[in-house]
Amino acid sequence: MPSSRPHRPRWKAWLSSEPSLIGILTGAYLSLVLVGWLVIANHVPASADFAGPRNATAVALGALVLLIPVVRFLREPAQLFASGIVGWTLLSFTYLALGFFYHRLHLRMEPFNLFMLGAALYGGVAVVAWVATMLVAARTHSIAAHRRRPY
Repeated sequence: MPSSRPHRPRWKAWLSSEPSLIGILTGAYLSLVLVGWLVIANHVPASADFAGPRNATAVALGALVLLIPVVRFLREPAQLFASGIVGWTLLSFTYLALGFFYHRLHLRMEPFNLFMLGAALYGGVAVVAWVATMLVAARTHSIAAHRRRPY
């Protein structure tokens, strides 16, 4: 008997999954922090007097936003990595687009290098989360082989 629910393509089902939604949210927040940082730094002349605290605040906000997928998917490393990559991809495309308006933005780091930095960051966090999960599982479950007695 055919199902009553219409068939959705696989990519649409993944797009509505929790890792992709958290990743899109993270990418949007990271992009907002980046755009706000650049606008304030380049279009508010009074912000030059407190450039150090301004930059530290932007980095702290960005770091807090980076933790959204980590906190949500700490026990699911594959979903943590997928969510982080989605968010970082959106940030990388925002960085690429902002380079058209701020011509010297890409002199320090190109968009692909920024993307690879995020992939390494979230990959490393996912690996540490996976190893921690395996260590906890090894400590809670007996790994000794049960042997039958010969008769």
